[in-house]
Amino acid sequence: MSFPIEESPILEALSSIRNRLTALKRDTVEFLKPQDVVSLYQATVKQVDRLNEIRELSEPHQPNRVDTTLADVFSLLSLFFLAIGRTKECPAIYSQVTSIRQLIDHMRESMVYSEADLKPFQKRLGELREIVQNDAANHPPAMIELLERKLGQCDDLLKEMSGSLSVLSPELVPLHQRLVTMRRQFAALAAKEHSSKADLQKLVDELRKIDSKRVDGKFCVGPGGSSVPPSQAICSSLVEDCFDIAHEIKARGYSINLSEELKPVYERLKEMRAELERLSLTHRWTLRETDLYNYAVELRDIDQMRKDGKWNVGGADGKLGQGQYVLLYLLRRCYGLIYSLLSSSEPVSEELMPVANKLSTIKKVLNEVLRYGGPFHPRELYPYQLALFQIDGMVKDGKFIGKDGSIPE
Repeated sequence: MSFPIEESPILEALSSIRNRLTALKRDTVEFLKPQDVVSLYQATVKQVDRLNEIRELSEPHQPNRVDTTLADVFSLLSLFFLAIGRTKECPAIYSQVTSIRQLIDHMRESMVYSEADLKPFQKRLGELREIVQNDAANHPPAMIELLERKLGQCDDLLKEMSGSLSVLSPELVPLHQRLVTMRRQFAALAAKEHSSKADLQKLVDELRKIDSKRVDGKFCVGPGGSSVPPSQAICSSLVEDCFDIAHEIKARGYSINLSEELKPVYERLKEMRAELERLSLTHRWTLRETDLYNYAVELRDIDQMRKDGKWNVGGADGKLGQGQYVLLYLLRRCYGLIYSLLSSSEPVSEELMPVANKLSTIKKVLNEVLRYGGPFHPRELYPYQLALFQIDGMVKDGKFIGKDGSIPE
C-alpha cells in the first residue's frame, strides 16, 4: 500500500509509538502508569496534527499505510485509557465506536435484525457522544473531529437500517421479530459440532407452522386473512433463509462439514470464542482491556479473508468454501463478546481493581445477610468489619495511593 513520501516521517513516528504501546501491553508485571499512556497519546496527537497539515495542502488521498498504522495506534491507546480507568475521556471511546461499527456492518450485511436490535446501539452511541461533548475541551480538535466522524457514520448506518424496517407493516412486526430470533437460533445450531436433532426439529416445526399461514406465498392478516400487508419480502426471505440452514444441517448429518482449507479458521474462531466467553465470566478479576487488542486484530484479519462476504477456497478459481454459516456465526459471536467486554469496562484503574472487587463482594454478602434479617451478633459481623478496616487502612488523606505515590483512577 503506497503512500506519499512526505508522510514517511509520520509513519516512522507512528510505528515507533505502536511498538512502545505493544511493549507496554506485554508488560504484565507492573501496573500501567497513566503518565506513560498520556505521553504516548500526546505524541500521537502531535503526529495527527502534522499529517493534517500535509494533507490540507495535497489532493484528496486514498487510505494508505499511515491511516492503517494510525488506526492501530488509536485502538491501542483507547484500550489503555480503559485499562487505567479513564473511561469518560475521549480516547477511551475510540475502540467502542470501532466495535459498534463492526457489529452494525455485519447486521446490515446479514439483514437479520429488528428495531429492538438497533435501539441499544442508538442509546450507546448517544452516551458516547455525550462523553465526547463533555470532554472535548481537554483534547485537540483533530481528535474530536475523528470521533465525531466515526459516531456520525454509525448513526447514518443505523438510520439507513431503521429506514429499511420502516416499510414493515405493523401487523407483521411481531412475526418479523420472531423470525429474526429463529434465524439466529438456526445459525447457532449450525455452528455446533453436533447439532441436536430434537432442537432442530422443534425449530423446523415452528417454522413450518409459520410458513403454513402464507397464502400464495404471502402472509395475510385481518378477518379470515382478507388483507395482504406490504413488506412481504422481508419476512419471506427470513423464512427461506431458515429453511436453507435447516436443510444444510440435515444434509451434513447434524455435524459440521468444513472445507479442508477453512478448518484452521474454524479452529481459531472456536478457540477465540471460548477464551472471550471465559473472560466475560471473569473479566472483573482477570481482564486488562489491552488484552482485547490481539483478538480484535486477528478477527479483522479473518474478516478480511472474505470476498463478497464469503470465504473462498481453491485459489484462483474462487470456489465457495463449505461451512459459511458456521464461520460467520463464530466471527460475529466473537465481535459481540468484545463489544460486551468493552462496554462493561469500569472507571477504575487496574491497580485499584482488586480493592473494587473486594468491596463489591463485601457489599453483595452484606446485602444477602441483611435479607435474612437480624438481630446480628457482633461476632457474625466481625469478618466484614475486619475486611473493611484493612481497606480503610490503605486510604491516605481520603485517597487510595498507588505504589509509585500517584493517585490511581
